Amino acid sequence: VQLQASGGGLVQAGDSLRLSCAASGRSFSTYAFGWFRQAPGKEREFVAAFTKSGDTTYYADSVKGRFTIVRDYARTTMYLQMNNLKLEDTAVYYCARHRSGSLVYPTSYQYWGQETLVTVSS
Repeated sequence: VQLQASGGGLVQAGDSLRLSCAASGRSFSTYAFGWFRQAPGKEREFVAAFTKSGDTTYYADSVKGRFTIVRDYARTTMYLQMNNLKLEDTAVYYCARHRSGSLVYPTSYQYWGQETLVTVSS
């Protein structure tokens, strides 16, 4: 399984950015997926996820109302639309494929994409 995350960059506070995660095969129709992030000196934290059916999404309180996780119709790519970015959103972001357990824990995910850096400046 290969996951390729992209779309990070340097933006100003209040701007928007969209991250993409392409997965090999038709994984998005079979597994739950999530986005995580890790800021310097901090632990990796949950950002957003959707269930295997794609019918339910979950968000960290810190991003609720600003971020949207989307799975495309062809189910080969998922996105994290990030609006009204804040300084505290600065982090490396990862997409991951769920294995088992709670969607909010990194240990519940089996496969991880490479990081994509998001830097929000004032």
